[in-house]
Amino acid sequence: MENLNLFIRSIFVDNMIFAYFLGMCSYLAVSKNVKTAFGLGMAVTFVLIVSLPVCWTINTYILQPGALSWLGERYADADLSFLGLIMFISVIAALVQMLEMFIEKFSPALYSSLGIFLPLIAVNCAILGAVLFMQQRDFSNAWTATVYGAGSGIGWLLAIVCLAAIRERLEYNNIPRPLKGVGISFIITGLMGIAFMSFLGIKI
Repeated sequence: MENLNLFIRSIFVDNMIFAYFLGMCSYLAVSKNVKTAFGLGMAVTFVLIVSLPVCWTINTYILQPGALSWLGERYADADLSFLGLIMFISVIAALVQMLEMFIEKFSPALYSSLGIFLPLIAVNCAILGAVLFMQQRDFSNAWTATVYGAGSGIGWLLAIVCLAAIRERLEYNNIPRPLKGVGISFIITGLMGIAFMSFLGIKI
């Protein structure tokens, strides 16, 4: 039940876009088309689902103070936590590289439409932010980290697809010239953030 509560909260309450404003560059740039936005959202979700348990394992059994005690008493006092950011970014970058090759091979149209924003998933602050939140919250096992990654990814996917759907409809509306493009997107994002605040206090 705790994992279900964590999953729901990470989608609606602790949404990476509306609660922490992480991953905004890709969110605003790729949200002009629902199909493209969905593809990027699925890619981000995949990277989050895989990277969080991997990073949890690395942090728990290698990086934390005393984590290397399984190698023997000689390493019981070892503290490699200063390598955390380097290790986490390396894991994320490796996963993104494999994902990029997979999409290029099996979906050239999506690969072309995502353009530079596909490799930039490696520096998407929503992913690194989720990893650091996972480390900060000190999850008890890899499964909980996976649940949190899945919820965070689905929340980001939901946010970008909703914005893309709204922006597609706005193409047929008379928007004041100063607000066209990014301006109206910021306003919509703010309104969506207020709407998501209605989920505060949710607990299963």
